[in-house]
Amino acid sequence: MKVDILTLFPEMFKGVFESSILKRAQEVGAFQYRLIDFRDYTTDKHNKVDDYPYGGGAGMVLKPQPIFDAVEEVVSKEEHKPRVILLCPQGEPFTQQKAEELAKEEHLIMICGHYEGYDERIREHLVTDEVSIGDYVLTGGELGAMVITDSVIRLQPEVLGNDQSATHDSFSTRLLEHPHYTRPNDFRGMKVPDILTSGHHQKIEEWRTYQSLKRTYQRRPDLIKVDHLSEKELKMLEEIKAEDVATDK
Repeated sequence: MKVDILTLFPEMFKGVFESSILKRAQEVGAFQYRLIDFRDYTTDKHNKVDDYPYGGGAGMVLKPQPIFDAVEEVVSKEEHKPRVILLCPQGEPFTQQKAEELAKEEHLIMICGHYEGYDERIREHLVTDEVSIGDYVLTGGELGAMVITDSVIRLQPEVLGNDQSATHDSFSTRLLEHPHYTRPNDFRGMKVPDILTSGHHQKIEEWRTYQSLKRTYQRRPDLIKVDHLSEKELKMLEEIKAEDVATDK
């Protein structure tokens, strides 16, 4: 996968993109990126990429010309039209399902804004997706672009040591992940559940499913979609609810 990021602060990305899983992804040939300073594309004699908003108001607005020119130059060199993602607090909330959707693409372009916002023509005529990583305001889109890149690239084949790891992550199954344990079995009197050392793989999977449902019900009940659950999972969910009621009493 290729990722091109339009930013006024390319130096922010080096530590993240040259470390950990993203570095490994480049080493196995699953990921390459370019950082494009769209200030280099401005035709303004003072090298400005922003201006005052029409109609007045606080802050500055990013001008369309540098961003249009930068994106169009990147797209002109590609056989297939890439997805162009605008990092924006007004955008679609970023989810694991969105990450899985974007992971199927060959090429992503991300636009990182600053100041008060973007000229609306960028939003209307240039981008394919508007994405927000949460209901809060950041100084710019750079951190959001890092988050999205990391979540998408780790889904590429051969990036993680075990290809099953990503499919069992929290949110990949639309549920939170079950608890994990490792050695030692007994740490300061706190013991690993017996089922996990039993060697009975079917019962272990049942335990994990139950714990995943329980954790989701207790922490993020909004994620549980009853029509996505099997008959066995629905029965587990009823047991969890009954157990919860009994505990409250």
